[in-house]
Amino acid sequence: MHDIHIIGGGLAGSEAAWQLAEAGLKVRLSEMRGGGDMTPAHETDALAEMVCSNSFRSDDADNNAVGLLHQEMRRMGSLIMAEADRARVPAGSALAVDRGVFAAGVTAALASHPNIAIVRERIDALSDHPTIIATGPLTGSALAESIATETGRDALAFFDAIAPIVHGDSIDMSVAWKAARWNKGGDDYINCPLTRDQYGAFVAALNAGEKMPFKDWERDTPYFEGCMPIEVMAERGVETLRYGPLKGVGLDEPRTGRWPYACVQLRQDNASATLWNIVGFQTKLKHAEQVRIFRTIPGLENAEFARLGGIHRNSFIRSPELLDRELRLKSRPKIRFAGQITGCEGYVESAAIGLAAARFAAAEARGGALPAPPPTTALGALLAHITGDANPATFQPMNVNFGLMPPLPERFRKADRKKAYTERARGDFGEWLTLAGAVRTLVAA
Repeated sequence: MHDIHIIGGGLAGSEAAWQLAEAGLKVRLSEMRGGGDMTPAHETDALAEMVCSNSFRSDDADNNAVGLLHQEMRRMGSLIMAEADRARVPAGSALAVDRGVFAAGVTAALASHPNIAIVRERIDALSDHPTIIATGPLTGSALAESIATETGRDALAFFDAIAPIVHGDSIDMSVAWKAARWNKGGDDYINCPLTRDQYGAFVAALNAGEKMPFKDWERDTPYFEGCMPIEVMAERGVETLRYGPLKGVGLDEPRTGRWPYACVQLRQDNASATLWNIVGFQTKLKHAEQVRIFRTIPGLENAEFARLGGIHRNSFIRSPELLDRELRLKSRPKIRFAGQITGCEGYVESAAIGLAAARFAAAEARGGALPAPPPTTALGALLAHITGDANPATFQPMNVNFGLMPPLPERFRKADRKKAYTERARGDFGEWLTLAGAVRTLVAA
């Protein structure tokens, strides 16, 4: 009999299985690939198959949040990071891997562990046994239906519309200003005004910009009016955006005392106001095109992006509303979620949340409780975003970035800021690891 059931053999499920098995718990790892089912994206039945990219992104732990997350995961004995390091291929400061070697390494490690039973089966419904659901963005339709029934149909998104997010301290506030339309409410938005000529040039750039094609399994997914890509709106007519997300009415520009011809608005995206979402800018533009075009907007000339936009099929739950701080489903606490279905974006982030879910589950199974890592750390910041800091109504998948962390207590030069974040994170993570180790020892005893 297994202690914990894991559904999904991607990076999150694989990491969770390893962590639980290493903690001495018996794991049943269910993966539908190899049992007669296959997703539209995968090519093999290997565990932890990477379907999109061979890069774990930057491995620079001094200046990059994802590199810092790599470092934290290594310190926690991550299988995913160990196999990524073994399968590494030259890519400068990035951690790129041979995808076949990586997946084979993870599969072999899990298959040979005495505490793990890998079962090739499709799971279609939630159960009352302790479970971690790590089924990713292409969750099978029957299980997705079961999740939707439990969480509410409006809490499970099947179409992921992502707008870019900008670091607040990179916005030029000598050009932009804070205000709400018609002065209703507080100064809730950052507003970037455009003249007639600037607006015309912006629309022309959107129309000419290079877009990402849909993948085969996305082609029949319809656009929803509420998440229409900005370039699709622009194609409907030069004035369309002025009557949509770029309308300037009701906004008095301080420098002129008049409404701007058009206006881009940014909405606060996290509690500490370090991140700002560009309203209505979900897009299929290629990433380099987004940076080039969006930096033509007055006030965003030097914008630093925490996340770039996109629109694609996806499945993720409204985690800040549905999950507690230990990734348990509030309505059914024996069920935890991990990986991309929680609303984290990226392979590394998915594996990290799988690791966290397993550590929480292991402590609970032994009769203890593991405190969450502090939000000043990469893992803690990502967990906090998923489980409570983000607004549930506007929650969208997010990569780890420094903007998710609490602001630094003192001001630093731009060149020194990232290093200050990482130094604080390392110290706080070390203290948490010591505490986590003490909890583990106490529970084991």
